[in-house]
Amino acid sequence: MQAPVHVVILAAGLGTRMKSRRAKVLHEAGGLPLIQHVVRTALAVAPPERIFVVVGCQADQVRAAVERHGVAFVPQPEPKGTAHALLVGREQLEPLGGLLTVLYGDCPLLTPATLLRLIAEQQASDAAATVITTRLEDPSGYGRVIRDEHGAILAIVEQKAAGPAELAVNEINSGIYCFRSELLWRYLPEIRPDNPAGEYYLTDLVAILRREGHKVRALLLEDSTEVLGVNTRIDLAAADALLRARKTRELMLEGVTIRRPETVTVDCDVLIGPDSLIEPFVQILGRSVIGRDCHIGTGSILKDATLGERVDVRPYTLIEQARLEDDSRAGPFARIRPGTHLGLGVHVGNFVELKNARLGPRSKANHLAYLGDAEIGADCNVGAGTITCNYDGERKHRTRIGDRVFVGSNATLVAPIELADDCYVGAGSVITEPVPPEALALGRARQVNKEGWVRKRRATTEP
Repeated sequence: MQAPVHVVILAAGLGTRMKSRRAKVLHEAGGLPLIQHVVRTALAVAPPERIFVVVGCQADQVRAAVERHGVAFVPQPEPKGTAHALLVGREQLEPLGGLLTVLYGDCPLLTPATLLRLIAEQQASDAAATVITTRLEDPSGYGRVIRDEHGAILAIVEQKAAGPAELAVNEINSGIYCFRSELLWRYLPEIRPDNPAGEYYLTDLVAILRREGHKVRALLLEDSTEVLGVNTRIDLAAADALLRARKTRELMLEGVTIRRPETVTVDCDVLIGPDSLIEPFVQILGRSVIGRDCHIGTGSILKDATLGERVDVRPYTLIEQARLEDDSRAGPFARIRPGTHLGLGVHVGNFVELKNARLGPRSKANHLAYLGDAEIGADCNVGAGTITCNYDGERKHRTRIGDRVFVGSNATLVAPIELADDCYVGAGSVITEPVPPEALALGRARQVNKEGWVRKRRATTEP
């Protein structure tokens, strides 16, 4: 019977090299806070009640970022190093037994497959711990893995405490461990802050275990990107690029065509159906869901958008918190704002802006319109330049339009107002009263032509 696995995620520091007032683990890569990525990876190996996040700096915000997953928290009010982060949770963690895995809240690239491999290596061995290591061309900033002549780990030396010979080593400690809990808690109190930073380094435990006759194994990763930590904005950009490259690769393997994927930005939680086509320089953000056979045109930005099947989003269209049903079309240069719902086969064209609007099946607004706080029925046509005047300076009001309504170009609909089924609104009308079924509404002044007016005006203005 395998020992139970528990995970501790260290996330208490501010991250001074980020030059930010926001805690490092709250910065985003791939559309999610760094800590969110790490918690999700941990959930692949342990249930939420066995996952503990050590919080300190901006603890409330860090809790808020991941508490919906049901994980537990360990407070570390004063950060004194990685070993100290475990010691402050000893009362909660020591009785759990089994295996204890240590992760870092600023390492978002570790995959569940690698974490499962680490735990399997530890479960299959008699070692006190297994640590993930890798080799870097530039190991600056990382603790160095020191081995004996047989390749066994002797110690891990932090950068600040390393001498010239140790700094020349390019095998680095990722900080990701899997410990046998009983040995961890037996020897952890022996760690002392005898280093230039005056901190309690978890890496010192390797030498202590070795001294007491226990082995520490290494899991050497060929792909060093998985264990890269985020310490600066440069690191953050690199992590973001790697996460997004993984996502576009995953989508392409699942049947999505992405033209020039290096130019496309897709957040980690986005879902896209097979046979959809994503053109260059598109951004698909948040929890957007795109169905099969959709076409997203160049330069479009979708955030928390839901698209059915065969939806055509033409270039440079913005869609946020809106739903587009099957066979609908939007753009180019359309802006579809939160609360909008386009029914089956709806067409919204260039320079049309929608906000909190519902358009019924097969309705069209193909040019230069603003439709805000509007309910529009099926088979309607909204002419170019139409505006729903939804704001009176204090409150928003709704415009309600029935089925099969024709709204002529440049109409102004002053809300609150209702246009019944099958009515017509003449071009250029200002409509302030309800329009009954099958009526023609005209709201414009009678045209007057003043013959000779231009000639008379010139005569009075010429010197």
